[in-house]
Amino acid sequence: MSCLVLRLHSLDLRRSVLPLYSSLTLRSFSSGALSRSLRESYRLLQLPDDGASGPAEVKEAYLRMAKLYHPDSGAPTADADLFSQIEEAYRAVLAHLARQKSASQYTQSMEEDEDEKVKGNAPQHRQYLSFEGVGSGTPSQRERQYRQFRVDRATDQVLEYRRKEMEKAAAEEGAMVARDARLRSKKIKITQAVERLVEDLIQESMARGDFQNLSGTGKPLNKFDYNPYMDPMTHNLNRILIDNGYQPEWIVAQKEIRESICKMRERLQEVRARLGEPMRHSESLQWKEHCAVFAEELAKLNKKVDNFNLIVPLMSRQMVHYSLTRELEKILKTDLLLRQEKEREKERNEKEQMETTEMSQHTRQGLIAWMQNLLK
Repeated sequence: MSCLVLRLHSLDLRRSVLPLYSSLTLRSFSSGALSRSLRESYRLLQLPDDGASGPAEVKEAYLRMAKLYHPDSGAPTADADLFSQIEEAYRAVLAHLARQKSASQYTQSMEEDEDEKVKGNAPQHRQYLSFEGVGSGTPSQRERQYRQFRVDRATDQVLEYRRKEMEKAAAEEGAMVARDARLRSKKIKITQAVERLVEDLIQESMARGDFQNLSGTGKPLNKFDYNPYMDPMTHNLNRILIDNGYQPEWIVAQKEIRESICKMRERLQEVRARLGEPMRHSESLQWKEHCAVFAEELAKLNKKVDNFNLIVPLMSRQMVHYSLTRELEKILKTDLLLRQEKEREKERNEKEQMETTEMSQHTRQGLIAWMQNLLK
């Protein structure tokens, strides 16, 4: 009988202590018990730091911040460092909510167990000593929940490890780039200093006249001096090609095009010079026939220009088509200048001839007057 009384007394004491324990457990997860880092996480997510926000509100706040600060969002406020801090804060808040939910479920299950004990059911305390206090329900359900909890925790740890490794690799890469830049700058400075020193020594030697008594002074350079940085086979091939007058195909084509256009211009210029100014009707027809022939030859020459542009190795050496209108204008302008020069030359000759005639007349008249005076 005394044993029964003691058991009932202990049950009553436990039922009276359980609400106090539940209130203390829940109070530990309230806003007053939030750590400084957790409050900072709520502040980064722009949420009230009283811990009353639900998972949906936390997720909505995280998506809103991601649109503003994610590096790939394209927003003007995008910041990779700030976004990584927001992501860490989001994970910390979710972990806090999960612990808070687990604590509330644990408190609820203890209350249910106490009720079952009052009804005479056997208490199941040992199941709460496993699975790190995670999960609720039957042991098999708690085991599955604990496995999922371990998977999520392992995933978070792997992501955190990868993030730290990437930051470490980026820092090392930046240090290597800075070191390479310093080495290149130092090498360039040394090279420039050596070049200036060598140039100064050369100038001093030239001022002293050290280079005046060298062998070969005043003689042309040998075009076949051996280049130590060239392959001997390439050197010999180049020498053979130069000795035999070899020229690349595009140089030969360019020379042929220029010679052809010069000959065509000279022929048409001679035809125009034979015609009068202004031209008569028959001369005009003859000029049109020669212009038509010149246009056909110019079209063939433009095809050669196209072929040349396909084989020339340098874009700066490309040639443009010859225009019939510009060529005719150039020929007519040249012919006009030649005719004007001939007119001026003709006028100068006539003027010189008149001056010579006048001078001869004055000389004859002076000679006659002298003879008359002499006879007197």
